[in-house]
Amino acid sequence: MHSSRRHFLKTSGCVLSGLGFYNFLPSKIFTADAGKKVAVSGHLWVYASKYPPDWDCTPILNQVFTDLKYAGVDGVELMEINLRHDDAVAHLNNLIAQYKLPVTGTSYNADMWNKDAHQNILKDIELVVSRLHAVGGTTLGITVGDAGHIKTEEELDAQAAILKKIIPLCKTYKVEPNLHNHTFEVTNGLHDLKGTLARIPDIKLGPDLNWLVRAGVDPVWFINTYGHQIAYMHIRDQDAQGQWTEAVGEGVTDFPAIAKALNKIKYKGRAAIELALDGPATRPLKEDWKNSRNYVKNVFGW
Repeated sequence: MHSSRRHFLKTSGCVLSGLGFYNFLPSKIFTADAGKKVAVSGHLWVYASKYPPDWDCTPILNQVFTDLKYAGVDGVELMEINLRHDDAVAHLNNLIAQYKLPVTGTSYNADMWNKDAHQNILKDIELVVSRLHAVGGTTLGITVGDAGHIKTEEELDAQAAILKKIIPLCKTYKVEPNLHNHTFEVTNGLHDLKGTLARIPDIKLGPDLNWLVRAGVDPVWFINTYGHQIAYMHIRDQDAQGQWTEAVGEGVTDFPAIAKALNKIKYKGRAAIELALDGPATRPLKEDWKNSRNYVKNVFGW
């Protein structure tokens, strides 16, 4: 299942119109309170997507840091594969110093519902989190793994059991874990997510707003319902046909409404822009990053 961690789902864009999502011109009407700064990182999936099946863009991390520095983001969010290399800490600390751009965290995907995989997962995640701490990162976005079916109660029990071990492990390394969703966690009436929350009610959440949309879940409703425990989020956009746009703000997602909902709950977590491409890019990636960063600044006030 690792190779499907961020596979390009081609789900219908009609979800957007069904939810009444319409794009608006950038506006600061709904921005966050003055003086409150939500740090905005860049997740490197758009680069990693070129390196299947392991999604390891380590060979081009210089380009990643160059582009994100140009765009003006506050940091870089890695993927776990980047931290598994023996020289990862030295390599990343050199890039951090060279570009004066911090690593803020990493995403992490494993089949946590499979109890037979727990021993290997725990060993691996301690390696990843300890190295993340060594480069200054403080967030861990956890994807619990797609079982390919609606998870059973036993599988949800296993999933929660290992999460309960990961949470204190992260605390040891001063890293805050959060549940990062794709679509499978939030389809079927949020079966997977609700299964975890029933077992770990206070676990932090790190929703991907676009995957919520593609699963038929209104991000504004999600924020209104679970905002008290949202610590992180991913921001990405798509057009009316359900295709990802090159930059945030070029699609039909109602980001002003999302910003208004976040402002209402006085959101104080972190965020990351995560770009993805359904076709060839028409601009240099650094320009897509810059346009996205400017849009988020204008609409969210971050």
